[in-house]
Amino acid sequence: MRRFRKIQNHPSLRNTRGRTFFYLLAGGFLLLYLGTAGIAASLKATYEGLQTAPWQDRNGVSFSLALNERGNLASPPESVPPLFETLLVRKEDRFFYYHLGFNPLSMVRGLLAKMHLTDANGSSTITQQLVKILLENEQDRTVVNKLKESFYAVALELHASKREILTMYEGAAYFGRSRQGITEASLYFFTKKPSELGESEMLQLITALGSPSSRFPGSARGTELLPSVASATGSDVSFSTTTTPVISAQPRQESSFEMKTLDLSCDPCDVTIDTTLTEKIRDALRYRIEAATDANVTTGAVVVLKLPENELLAMVGSPNPKGAHSGAQINMALEPRPIGSTAKPFIYVNAFSKGARPYTLVDDEEYSYKIGTGFAFYPKNFDGKFRGEVTLHNALSNSLNVPAVKVLEYVGLPPFYRFLSDSLGFIAKQPLERYELGIALGALEMDLLTLSHFFTVFPAEGMLRPLTLEKAKVGDFTTPMEQKLQGEKRIADGRYVQLINKILSDREMAVEQFGLRSNLTLPYKNYALKTGTSGNYHDSWTIGYTPDFLVGVWLGNSDNTAMRELTGQNGAGAVWQDVMMLMYASEYNHDTPFRFNRLKEFSNSGSIEYGLAGDDYDAPRNLMKNSSLILSPHDGDTIELTGKTIIPLVAREAVDWFVDGKFLTHAKEANFSPLALGKIKIEVKSTSKNQSVHITVTESQ
Repeated sequence: MRRFRKIQNHPSLRNTRGRTFFYLLAGGFLLLYLGTAGIAASLKATYEGLQTAPWQDRNGVSFSLALNERGNLASPPESVPPLFETLLVRKEDRFFYYHLGFNPLSMVRGLLAKMHLTDANGSSTITQQLVKILLENEQDRTVVNKLKESFYAVALELHASKREILTMYEGAAYFGRSRQGITEASLYFFTKKPSELGESEMLQLITALGSPSSRFPGSARGTELLPSVASATGSDVSFSTTTTPVISAQPRQESSFEMKTLDLSCDPCDVTIDTTLTEKIRDALRYRIEAATDANVTTGAVVVLKLPENELLAMVGSPNPKGAHSGAQINMALEPRPIGSTAKPFIYVNAFSKGARPYTLVDDEEYSYKIGTGFAFYPKNFDGKFRGEVTLHNALSNSLNVPAVKVLEYVGLPPFYRFLSDSLGFIAKQPLERYELGIALGALEMDLLTLSHFFTVFPAEGMLRPLTLEKAKVGDFTTPMEQKLQGEKRIADGRYVQLINKILSDREMAVEQFGLRSNLTLPYKNYALKTGTSGNYHDSWTIGYTPDFLVGVWLGNSDNTAMRELTGQNGAGAVWQDVMMLMYASEYNHDTPFRFNRLKEFSNSGSIEYGLAGDDYDAPRNLMKNSSLILSPHDGDTIELTGKTIIPLVAREAVDWFVDGKFLTHAKEANFSPLALGKIKIEVKSTSKNQSVHITVTESQ
C-alpha cells in the first residue's frame, strides 16, 4: 500500500498529467480555432458586402454609386483620426484591447439588469456590436442571439486583429439617415472627410451609435445626451443640454447620378471629376432655374472641361436628380438638342480656311432658298432686321443668321458635311443632308457633352484631343455622338482658329445684339463665348472658354416644351456666368491669355480689322459680295393673287424694270400688281448688266 502511494505521487506521473492537460488544452484551442475559421470568414465577407464600391474623384474624395443591400450608403473608412478611435473605445468598450470578444462582467450586469435586480446596465463590446450589425440582430435582442453573438465575437477575435475589428466597426456602424460607416456619416452630416472632423463632431457621431434613428447628429435627443457622452469619454469639449451642434444644414449630394449614365469600363473608378465643384455648379443651376419662375424652364445641364488636357471636371445633367418633376432623372448633358447658333463658329472657321476673313463683306438682306420640300424659305435674323453690308466679324459677333447662311453657302454643304463627319467625327442624329442650310440657323442636334468637346478645338488652336474621365485611362472616353478619337487630331489651321477666338472674345463688337453689360460680361479679358437659341425658345445655350477651362450650359425642358423667351444670353448665359466666376476663383484658373501672334491688323477701311499676314486685303474683302441686281422678288417665288396683291420690286441700284418684256419704270424700288395667274418674267437692265427672275402667281387659298 505504501508503495502504491509512492508510485501515484511519482514526479514522472505528475509530468505526464501536465502534458496531457496541455495537449488537451492545445487541442481544444486548435479545434476552436479551426472550427471558427469559417464563421470569421463569413463575418468578414458580410462586412465586405456591405461596402458600396467606392469611386474617387480627382482629389481622392470618395462618392458612392448605389445603396448597399440594406438600403444604406457605406464605404470603407479612410484616415480615421486617432482621437475618434480613442473617444469611441472609451465610450463603447474600455477593455477592447484586453478581452477576447466579450466582457463577462458586462454580460452579468446586463443579465441582472434584465431581471430587474440591478440598475447598472451591461453593454456589448465593440466586437459584439460589430457581430450584431453583421448578423442583422439589432432589432432582435434575445438571450439566444446574445449568446450567439458572443460566440461569433470570439471567432472573429481569433481570426482578426484588434486593428481589423476596429476598422470593420468604423465601416459598419450605423449613424442614421441611411449612412453606414464613419466615412459616409462624416460626409453626409458635416460635409467633411473623417480626417477633417473636429472633436465636437466626433462626439456627435459617437452619441448616435446607441440609437441612430433618434440620436443622429443634430437631433434633439442626440443633442440632449452630448454632455453625458463627453463626460464618459473624458473629452474636454463643453456641452450643455441647450447646445445646438453646428452641423451641415444640407446633406451631401451625390455626384454619382451622372456617372451612372456613362458606359465606363471600370467599377469602382478613379475619375477626373471634382465632386465639390460639381455640387456647387448643381446648386447654381438649381438656383437659376428656380429663380426663372415665369420662363417655363424645368431643367438644364452644365459641362466643365479642364484644358488643355480635356479632362472632364464636372458634368451636371439635372439640377435635382431626386426631383419629382418629369425628366428630373434624365441626364440632359447627354441628350441631343438643336444647338442653335453655337454651330456658327465651325461654319466660319471653314470659310476662313477657304479664303474669307473677318473683314470680308457679306450682304445681310432677304434671300430666298429652295429646300428639300420644294418650297422656298427666307432666313431671318433674330430681331427680324436686315443690316445691309456687314463684315463677317460683325456677323459672327452679333450672331446674325442671314450672313451665317451665306457663309455656309460659300463653304458648300458637302464640304461642311465632310468636316462634321470626317474631321470632327460627329455622328449625326439624322443624315446630314436633311439639315441643308438649316445648320446655319441652328437645326443641327447635338448633346452638350459632345458639343463642349468639339468646342475645345478653339482654345486648343485647331487640335481636337480625346476626353479623359477615367484617371487610369487618359484620353479614352468617347461622348455619345462622336467616333472614337485615336490620339489628338488637327481639325483646323491654328491661324484660322485664332481669327475665331479674336471674334468670340470681342465683347465690344457684340454690343449691338448683347448690350454693354449682360450675363456674358465678365471682369476678365481672356475668355470667348458663343450663345445659341433654338427655334421658338426650346433650347438656350452658352459655350464659353479660356485657354484653361471650358464651360458649356444648356437650359430647356426634357419634354421639349418651349420656354418663354429665354434666349442663350438671358437663360443659359446666367448659369454660365455663375460657373465661369466659380472657375476663375478656382485652382483651375491660371490666367492664361489667348494667343493672337499670327494675326495682322488692317486699317484700310478706316477702322481696325483683323486678318493674316500676307493677305491681299481687297480680294478677301469683296469675296462674298452679292452681285445680284434684283433683291426682290426672288427667282422661283410663289405669290397668291388677291384683289390687293402688290409685289415689291427692289434692286441694288436704279434700273429699268420689265414685266413679261414690257417696260414698267426706271427706279431702285417699285411696285407691281399682277392681273392674271401663271408664270411672270421680271427683268432688269442697267448700264453694266441684265438679270431676270421668274415668279408664279397662284390662286388664293
